[in-house]
Amino acid sequence: MSKFNRGRIVGAPSPVKSLSRPTALDHEGTPAYARDTKSELFLFAVSNMVGENSFYERADERDARFRDLVGKVAVDDPDWLARMIGWLRDTAGMRSASVVAAAEGVAARLAADAPGGNRALVRAALRRPDEPGELLAYWRSRFGRALPQPVKRGVADAVRVLYTERSLIKHDTGIVRFADVLELTHPRAADARQGDLFRHAIDRRHGHDEIVPESLTLLRARADLLALPRGERRALLDRPDATDVLAAAGMTWESLAGWLGGPLTSAFWERIIPSMGYFALLRNLRNLDKARVPDEVAERVAARLTAPDQVARSRVLPMRFLAAHRAAPSLRWAGPLERALDASLANVPSLPGRTLILVDRSGSLFGPLSARSDLTAADAAAVFGAALALRAERADLVQFGTRHKAVPCGPGESVLKIVQRFGDLGGTHTAEALRARYRGHDRVVIVTDEQSWGPDPTSLVPAEIPVYTWNLVGYRHGHGPSGTATRHTFAGLSDAAFAMIPLIESGHATGRPF
Repeated sequence: MSKFNRGRIVGAPSPVKSLSRPTALDHEGTPAYARDTKSELFLFAVSNMVGENSFYERADERDARFRDLVGKVAVDDPDWLARMIGWLRDTAGMRSASVVAAAEGVAARLAADAPGGNRALVRAALRRPDEPGELLAYWRSRFGRALPQPVKRGVADAVRVLYTERSLIKHDTGIVRFADVLELTHPRAADARQGDLFRHAIDRRHGHDEIVPESLTLLRARADLLALPRGERRALLDRPDATDVLAAAGMTWESLAGWLGGPLTSAFWERIIPSMGYFALLRNLRNLDKARVPDEVAERVAARLTAPDQVARSRVLPMRFLAAHRAAPSLRWAGPLERALDASLANVPSLPGRTLILVDRSGSLFGPLSARSDLTAADAAAVFGAALALRAERADLVQFGTRHKAVPCGPGESVLKIVQRFGDLGGTHTAEALRARYRGHDRVVIVTDEQSWGPDPTSLVPAEIPVYTWNLVGYRHGHGPSGTATRHTFAGLSDAAFAMIPLIESGHATGRPF
């Protein structure tokens, strides 16, 4: 008899609501379920890389659908959209989708003469110093050079918080530079020092930055360092205070590499590692090995990579650790990357009872998530499925496509090791896999893009048993209903929404996680 008390499932709200019956066809020509506008936008936003093709949709089609959904919701419920954008940026880690949603939301509201709410939409999307420029560049590309006041004010609000000496060094790039943002939005400086920074950024843009204000100590230290003759630069790495000098000048590993020229030696990495951000360390493990960085240095890097607080602050998506594991040739990173991945999956709950986890390995999930990445939705599906199986009290982990097969996993195993057991299984017989594998489980989790062959797979599970569909791509129509007491759909490329499962089953969920 199952230990799981099914009576605890009391019909808490679901984050996604669909129509009660199929009204459309999915991309495979199977009868599918449409969602309401907010639900479709929510599913789409948390997996939308913007400007990227998916297996079934061209980039321009996906972008147009996203803009249309944002526009509708912006006019009808701007407060809801602002909350979604903030959650999308801060928790789901979707930078480009947040910027696009803010700009398109404001444009739609202005076109509809809808009062208020626009400044908040802009501010909700901007969390990193390069994002004000990103938003203005996007606005220009879509709506021209004229900036409405809500856009100016929302960007100015962000600039007061985000623009610092260090951010000027690292993020003053692209078509729309810091000075362009300042001259277009006219933010009021938070204090005299930031006022000096604003003026210096503008001078720098126009080639008049020979003199750095005395208040900008980091920029002055950087100017002094950059003035060293080329023949004297590499000797800096041998100085005992080299790490402090580089940090005081705000040097990144990229800027230091360009300034020094020549090979990236072990000494180079040892001096700059303390100043490197989390993602920069993760991306450079191969380079650290290539330079033969000593084990004691590697241990310090590993300590940073595995610290739960640093993982949380980094907002690195779980699949990035899989990518780093594939790229790093040395076995010394395997353990730290596994622990870091585990920390990045902190929201994956320990589910009681028996859980059936079906992971889609059909061909439509094997396209790259973006043009700059080798990661695929299939990678994400495998990572999430394995993590959920390892945390569950008792789980049956199954991969499916044209056929289906169990994926062995046991207590104490590594997510990264289990991921290697997944394959490419062709088509999408979700219903067939569920019919064959469901054996009185207490819940079913399906990680998929919902474009399947055959009938609604959720109909094969008793109505009182919860079925959670995890949609990784955000297509318009789904393989089953959502929004009832036991049929729920989530989405995204992070672990954020996993926490909804125990809340729903305890009756404490309040709908969407924002």
